[in-house]
Amino acid sequence: MTKPPPTPAEHPEPTGRRPEQPPPAPRAPSAPSPEPQPSPPAVPRPHIPAQHQQAPQRPRPPRPGADVPRHQRPGMDAPEYPRPGMDAPPYPQSPPYPQSPPYPQTSQYPHPNQVPQHPAPVPEAPQYPTSAPQAPPYPHETPQPPQHPAPQAAPPSAAGPPRQPHPIQAPQYPAPDPRYPDPAPQTPHQQAPRYPDATAQPPQYPQQHPTPASAPSPAPASLAPQYPSPFPAPQAAPPAPPGPHSPQHPHHIDTDHHGRVHISGQQRHTDATAFGNLLLYLPNFLCSLLVVGLVSAFFGSLGIVVVLAWLASGALMFHRPTERALARHLLRLRYPTPQERAKLEPIWREVTSRAGVDGRTYELWIEDSDSLNAVAAAGHIVGVTRFALHQLPNGELAAVMAHELGHHVGGHAWSSLLGYWYALPGRFAWQLVRLVTAFMFQLSRVFSCLGVAFFCLVVGSITIASISTLYGLPLLFLALPYALAAVGRRAELRADQHAAALGFAPMLAAVLQKMHQQEEHEQREAAMIAAAAGKPPAAETSTSRLLASHPDYHTRLHHLQPYLQPAR
Repeated sequence: MTKPPPTPAEHPEPTGRRPEQPPPAPRAPSAPSPEPQPSPPAVPRPHIPAQHQQAPQRPRPPRPGADVPRHQRPGMDAPEYPRPGMDAPPYPQSPPYPQSPPYPQTSQYPHPNQVPQHPAPVPEAPQYPTSAPQAPPYPHETPQPPQHPAPQAAPPSAAGPPRQPHPIQAPQYPAPDPRYPDPAPQTPHQQAPRYPDATAQPPQYPQQHPTPASAPSPAPASLAPQYPSPFPAPQAAPPAPPGPHSPQHPHHIDTDHHGRVHISGQQRHTDATAFGNLLLYLPNFLCSLLVVGLVSAFFGSLGIVVVLAWLASGALMFHRPTERALARHLLRLRYPTPQERAKLEPIWREVTSRAGVDGRTYELWIEDSDSLNAVAAAGHIVGVTRFALHQLPNGELAAVMAHELGHHVGGHAWSSLLGYWYALPGRFAWQLVRLVTAFMFQLSRVFSCLGVAFFCLVVGSITIASISTLYGLPLLFLALPYALAAVGRRAELRADQHAAALGFAPMLAAVLQKMHQQEEHEQREAAMIAAAAGKPPAAETSTSRLLASHPDYHTRLHHLQPYLQPAR
């Protein structure tokens, strides 16, 4: 009885052969084949869905070297591409594409309705709370950048392998929900503050000044916590000291005088200093009168005219053209330029208005000097140096000019000039006597000791006769220089008091300090020059201090102390 052909199993076992190739036919035996038997009736097969027609395959155990690509195995050629119906071998993985740089977040761009503002360098933008409040990060933790969801890859198409994205085109990230802002911290110099929606108002950044009542109140501290900034606050540079012409200078005064200026009835007077100066010049005046009388004897009957003309010449000291000539040729002064006059006149107007003096009576002049000084000459001249004009604040320059006005108001200027003028003939005569005496002394040395003795005898007898004849008045000439110097120092103290009484005491003290420093600098330079020449430095003696026309710095500052002390 012949067996029916075997029915194929529902799930055949794997045979190791490719399913698409039919199994090889068994070889026929050498014996003759039996007679064909009638086939049994066909048995109907159950219907199997299409998706289950392919039998599942059992997983094969990994073979050694299976993870190595086929084309990289020794002795193997290029990989064989599968034919239809065959399992495609795993292709070698291509190198990963370079990742595109991270694209800026939507929070980096300001809202269209928002005006871009430059954030303050110190405070950071406040963070808006989310629906679920989060605990603030600890100071030692570093805030992590926001994690955006990775783009979902499209399902592979049945037509072919999945297409790789272009290396240049970046994936499109989904826009974040505006209700949940990005919790990442924003750097003031990189990102602009982000707001929940278009209708929200920008937050109020902290300010140094108090917030006005009209401004909206900032968010409560519980809703917008302030975290410590990792950036140190910039240290402000120390303010530079104000310049001499700056309105912030402590010795700057307001020269914009408004209102009516009170002019006193007595514009000038003769104080005790001016009167004492005239008395001390009296011996010089008498000597000058004697000299002029001797000279007028050569004119005969016109001699009296010469004496009267000399006596009337003193009025020329108050003549404006004569004063200008003296200022230009003797004092080396010049007229101020329009720019210098524009700076001097407001200050002079302020000084004269405080003193109640008509400022138009006096003339302002400039001395081209780099030293701190001023001069009051004749009856109407007030001169300042170029250094004082350009290097002193207007308050200190006003103090200097008020000091010179004190000389004019007290009569120091005109009395000194008038005494000096009437002493000129006597000074000329004294200089002539000194020259003749020096010549005779040099001539007497030719005759050795006998000639010198004879010269001394003649000069001594003339001196004794003059003293006895004039009742000892010539001896006053020996003390006059010291007395005039003492009166001049007193006049300087009076002028200082006049300037301090007008309210310029602090400014005048600062000017005296600068003058003292300038004098010390000049003394050091003179000592260095003397040391370079191999000579001892010139020391100040008691005689030089007695002949000084100005008091020293400490004396003048001592007399200003009552005006520098605050009023009680």
